[in-house]
Amino acid sequence: MLDRQARTYLPIFFAASSPLDLRILGRMLWRAALVGAAAGLLGAAFFAAVEYLQRLLLDEMAGYSVLRAHGETFAAGHPAEHFRPWMLCILPALGGLACGLLTRSVPEARGGGGDTMLEAFHRRNGAIRRRVIPTKLLASTAILGTGGSGGREGPTMLVGGAIGSLVGRVLHVSARERRILLIAGVAAGISAVFRTPLGAALLAVEILYNDGFESDALVPSVLASVVAYSIVISIFGETTLFSHSPRFPFIAAHLPLYALLAIVLSLCAIGFLRVFRAVHRASAALPGPAWIRPAIGGLALGLLATPIVMLVGDRLGTEGQGLGILGGGYGAAQTAITGAPWLPGGWNAVGLLCLLASAKALASALTIGSGGSAGDFAPSLAIGALLGGAFGRAAQLVVGDPSLDPGAFALVGMGVFYGGMAHVPLAALVLVCELAGNYDLLVPLMLALAIAFVALRRQRLYLAQVASPRESPAHRDALLLETLQSIRVSDLVARAGPHASFAPATPAGEMLVVASDLPSQDVFPVIDAGGVLRGLVSGEALRVLAADREGTFWAVAADLMTAPVTVTPADHLRRAAERLVNNNLRELPVVDGEGRIVGFIDEAEIARVYLQAAARAEAASDSSVQMPRAASVPGIPDRSRESGP
Repeated sequence: MLDRQARTYLPIFFAASSPLDLRILGRMLWRAALVGAAAGLLGAAFFAAVEYLQRLLLDEMAGYSVLRAHGETFAAGHPAEHFRPWMLCILPALGGLACGLLTRSVPEARGGGGDTMLEAFHRRNGAIRRRVIPTKLLASTAILGTGGSGGREGPTMLVGGAIGSLVGRVLHVSARERRILLIAGVAAGISAVFRTPLGAALLAVEILYNDGFESDALVPSVLASVVAYSIVISIFGETTLFSHSPRFPFIAAHLPLYALLAIVLSLCAIGFLRVFRAVHRASAALPGPAWIRPAIGGLALGLLATPIVMLVGDRLGTEGQGLGILGGGYGAAQTAITGAPWLPGGWNAVGLLCLLASAKALASALTIGSGGSAGDFAPSLAIGALLGGAFGRAAQLVVGDPSLDPGAFALVGMGVFYGGMAHVPLAALVLVCELAGNYDLLVPLMLALAIAFVALRRQRLYLAQVASPRESPAHRDALLLETLQSIRVSDLVARAGPHASFAPATPAGEMLVVASDLPSQDVFPVIDAGGVLRGLVSGEALRVLAADREGTFWAVAADLMTAPVTVTPADHLRRAAERLVNNNLRELPVVDGEGRIVGFIDEAEIARVYLQAAARAEAASDSSVQMPRAASVPGIPDRSRESGP
C-alpha cells in the first residue's frame, strides 16, 4: 500500500515543488501588466455603474441624498424634491433579490469576496471560475446601487483575482505562477477603485497570512496596481478619495491618546466581528433557498436605516440627508475627517458619530452576512473613521487642546480598525498615508497599529486567512521539500544484511531462483570479478522475464542490467527520491566512499517520511490556525469549484 502511495506522491511532488524562478520574471511582468489593464478597465466600469445607479435609484427616485466622499462626486446628482422613505426601505431588498438570483449558480460570488479569493489561493491552486467575473460585477452593482452597506473593493478584489486566474489558465502557466497572477489581480482591483497603488500592492501580498508576505508576488503586484491606477485616473482624473487638512503636525504629547484610541478600537473591532458572525449564522439558519437570503438582509437593512435617516434628519433639519449607513460609507468617513455643515458641535457630534458607527456596523453585517455581494473593506474603514473622529472630538473636549485635530484621529482610526482585524498593519499604514497625501501621521499610525495588531491577534476578519506561509497548502510542497533535504540517507538506510548480487554472466534462470528467495529485495546489483558495480537488475525486469519462460534459456545479468544508480549515506532524501523517480526504480543501493554496498533505501521509506511530514503540516495548520471548512466561510460553497467555467 505504501509503495503505491509512493508511486503516486513522489513524481507529483518533484514535478510541482520548484519555487518561482527569477528567469521567468520578465514574462511574469508583462502578464501582470495585462492583468492590471483588464482589472483597471473593469474596475472603472464597475465604479461608474455603481455611482450612476445610486444616482438614479437613491438620489432621483427615493429623494435620498447619498453621502459621498470628496473623490466620489463625479456622478452626484440632485435629489428629488420629495423624500420617499417607503422606496428607501424596499430598494435594498430589491437589490438583494437581484443579487440572489444572479448568484444562484455561482455561490462563490456572494459575500465580501476576500475569503473566496484567499480560499482559491491557498487551497485551489489559484483557480477561480471565469463566470465569477461577470456575476460578481453584476451582483455587486445590484447590491451597492440600491444602497447595500458594503464596499467596492471586496468585489474588485475577487474580480481582479479571477482575471489573474483566467490569464494564467489561458496562457497555461504553472500553479505557482497562476497564484502570483491572482495576487497581482487583487492588487489591481483594489487600486482601481481605492486609488492607492502602493497600499493596494502591499495589501494584496500581506492579506494572505496573519504573519508574513507573499514576497514573490510583490513586484508583479506593484506593476499591476500601477497599470490599473493609471487607467482609472486617466478616465476620472487624478484625485484622492478624501479631502483633508493639508498638514497634520506631529505632537509627541498626543501619542498616549493614539495608543488609547488603538485599545478602544480593538474592543470595538471584536464587537463588530461578533455581530458579523452572529448575523451570518442567523442568515444561514433561515429556511428556504440560499439565494433569497440577500433579499431578507436587504429588507432588514432598509427597516434599520430608514427610521434612523428620518429621525436624525428631523433633528438636524435635513430630510433625506445621507448619513453613510447605506452604501460604502466613505461619505461618513469624509464627515468624520473634515466635518460637515449638518454635523452638530460638541458632545452631540461625538454621540452622532458613535451612533452612525454602530448603525454602519449592523448595516454591513446585514448586507454581507446574508450573502449580499459587497465588500467588507469599505465598511471597516468607515466604522474606524467614525469611531476615530468621535474619539478625537471627545479628546478635544476633555483635554481642551486646540491643537488636537479630530481628522487625524479619524484617519488613524480608519487604518487601525481594518488593519488590526485583517492583520495587514504595513498595508494599512501605507494606505492611510496615501489617503492623507503625506506621511505626517506615520508615527501615530505605527504606534496604534502595533497595539491593535497585538490586541487582535486571535481575531480574524477573513476566516480563510492562514497563520503564515508555512501553514498554507500552497507552500506545503516547498516545506516538505525542505524536510526531505534535512534528512540524510544514513538516517534511514537499512544496513546490508542478507542481499543478493549477480555477476554479469549469471544466467536468467538462476537470477529468478535467487529473487524468489528474497522477495523483499527489488534491485539486484551486478558486480564484476574485481568487485566493481557494473549495473542494476530491477525486480520489474525479472518479473517480465519470468512471464517469458523462453527468455530464461539465453539471457544473462549483463543483458538485463541498467546503468548503476546509487546514493551515499551523506546524500539527502531529496536526491535519493529524485534518482528513484528519474530511473523508475523502487530501491537504490547505498554505497560508501570506496563503492562498497552498505545497505539499501527504498521508496516506501521516503514516502513514509513525506506522508508523516504532510500529516504534521496539516495538524499544525488545523491546531494553530483552526482553519474552518470551506462551507463555514461566507461566500464559499461546500463543493469544489475548480473545474468548469
